[in-house]
Amino acid sequence: MDMTAILDFLTRGGPALWVIAALSVLTTALILWKFWDLVRLGAWSRGPSEHAVADWIAGQPAAAQARLAARNGLRARVTRRAMETRHDAAMPDTAAREETQRVGKMALMQARRGLRALELIATIAPLIGLLGTVLGMIEAFQALQAAGNRADPAALAGGIWQALLTTAAGMAVAIPAAMALSWFESICDRVQADMEDLATRIFITPRGG
Repeated sequence: MDMTAILDFLTRGGPALWVIAALSVLTTALILWKFWDLVRLGAWSRGPSEHAVADWIAGQPAAAQARLAARNGLRARVTRRAMETRHDAAMPDTAAREETQRVGKMALMQARRGLRALELIATIAPLIGLLGTVLGMIEAFQALQAAGNRADPAALAGGIWQALLTTAAGMAVAIPAAMALSWFESICDRVQADMEDLATRIFITPRGG
């Protein structure tokens, strides 16, 4: 499809279709960016933290902390902070847990950034498409009323299918946005569960291993 055909398609759909086209570009960019962001944050990297916790439970806190010293992933960040606070004999358990929870909440906020935008797109894209369809139908029936007995059924059908373009386009944008949102949220939920599990195993281990 060349640029002329694309512009003709967008022009037929009216302003609503232009808005949906912009949302489609934004959705694609958000999905690609969020995937890269989660990879950068180590959303699929559980092994180093697991090995560090195993060392911690085995009574090797220095080795455990050394494993995570150069890592800045979500799990590693929380695990390292839990070990640091737990290893600090001057810090009460309550304060250590609160500090670990604070770091965990900040990590989760970072993991979930951008998801509200995807949720908004998944919600409003079909509504914008429906609005475009309603406006198109109003225009088509106004033309039918003006034509009176000279109304051309073919012209009316053409106006209706053009109006329906925006609804189809809105759904085409909303469906992948909703699917990506659900996938990213499941990843964040898994990361949250892992962080809670790792921190709990650190805190139930007696000080000193």
